[in-house]
Amino acid sequence: MKVIILEDVKKIGKKFEVKEVSDGYARNFLFPNKLAELATPTALKKIEVMRAQHEKESAENEKILKAIAKKMEETTLVFALKTDKAGAVFGSINKDNILKALREHNIITKERVDLELDRPIKELGDHKVVVDLKKGVTAQLKIRVEKEE
Repeated sequence: MKVIILEDVKKIGKKFEVKEVSDGYARNFLFPNKLAELATPTALKKIEVMRAQHEKESAENEKILKAIAKKMEETTLVFALKTDKAGAVFGSINKDNILKALREHNIITKERVDLELDRPIKELGDHKVVVDLKKGVTAQLKIRVEKEE
């Protein structure tokens, strides 16, 4: 049975692709979960329009993400941590602290981002964190940790 995939389905296909699947799989899983619809001539014409609109929106989203990435590359987030007389740091900077700071600086709003931070930052000085903004767009965020006065 030929179906049009409406959402990305693992091992089957991506959104708006036309695929051949077994009748039972289509009727029992894809159709009830609104993951696909039957590939009729009318549906194929409708999907072409939806695909063009989706590609246009995707290009606009990517443009916005690249602008956010550029803004991140130009920004240095400064955090102050308490230290003792010997210079040992009390506390750390983790992903939540960084995300909160990005939102406070209006660099990101509702965008979902992934920070590549293996462990919390516990040293004074400058650090770089890779931020994955999805859709293949990444940025290097500069973070400076200073002594709290």
